Amino acid sequence: MLSPGPQRIGKRLAWLDALRGLAAVLVVYEHAVAGLSPSVHAASGAWFAAGWCGVMVFFLASGYIVPASLERRGEVRAFWIGRVFRLYPLWALCMAGALLLLPVTGSPLAHLSMLQDLLGTPSAVSVLWTLSYEMAFYLLLTALFTLGAHRRSAEIALGLAAVALAGAALLPTGALTGAALPALAVIAAGLAAVLGGDGPVRQAGAAVLLVAVTALLALNGRLPAWQSLIVVATMFSGTALYRAEQGQITWARAWIVLAVPVTGVLLSPGTNLKTAFVAAWAIFLAGMALRGRGVPYVLSWLGLVSYSVYLLHPLLLRVMPALWAVPATFALSALTWRWVEAPAQRLGRRLVTADG
Repeated sequence: MLSPGPQRIGKRLAWLDALRGLAAVLVVYEHAVAGLSPSVHAASGAWFAAGWCGVMVFFLASGYIVPASLERRGEVRAFWIGRVFRLYPLWALCMAGALLLLPVTGSPLAHLSMLQDLLGTPSAVSVLWTLSYEMAFYLLLTALFTLGAHRRSAEIALGLAAVALAGAALLPTGALTGAALPALAVIAAGLAAVLGGDGPVRQAGAAVLLVAVTALLALNGRLPAWQSLIVVATMFSGTALYRAEQGQITWARAWIVLAVPVTGVLLSPGTNLKTAFVAAWAIFLAGMALRGRGVPYVLSWLGLVSYSVYLLHPLLLRVMPALWAVPATFALSALTWRWVEAPAQRLGRRLVTADG
């Protein structure tokens, strides 16, 4: 999955939970069908990358709801407390499982930052790569909010897509290999300045974050640079659509973000990625168009547990046949939601209240 939104986002945003549920199913299908039927996986994968479609839906959903959470609170410290208690408890459980079942290499600090995919460290569990882009997005949001430039989501999305298109064959991959610790130190210093500084110190910290994270995305991702930039552009596209829906910008201004999936299609090397881009956007826009309708309970529930489903299914696929791993994933996710995710979110909200 990727980063989920608030624990309870209300009936008005139930469609977003439904989309996350559908996205989780697409990702699980991608990984499980390879074990269930390699021939089906090969045949379907040649024309449609279901997992990529699923994560792109997740990225759009995160872009839509996460900046709204920051702006509603109006305070970056509260935003980060909420994000830490939303992401890290289940991540820690996933990492514990990875240490037991998988060979884990690379910098522990890179993993702890969740930026490992942008720092030259292989992800301990394959699906954790998406959290690197979620974390990069949060850092960029923090910088833009501090600098007062957060309302330019549509223009930022378009700019990132333009850089991806112009630099597709020029931007390197892994150019900063070996510089993980210095990069982390710079990002940590920038974030500390934003969270703890005043006036010019906060502004300087935000500028450092903006430059450092953008450099990692453009020069040092595991994905090709164009793909890294399109991922983040997709999240800012989700934000732009939210702003248009809320009347913060015009729809004419918001629709320029359609250049993002067009760019993704143009740059994608295979038919399967091209159709995944188109399908992800079609799914998200259909969800928006139908947002006033009722949502099937099963999709709403899947959205609720989608973070657990996303992080835990690769571990279960590692230890049992796919036929059993899939239902076991949903059963285990119900438990981890009840006993890990929900209590951690409640604690985070209490800390935010106390901090305020």
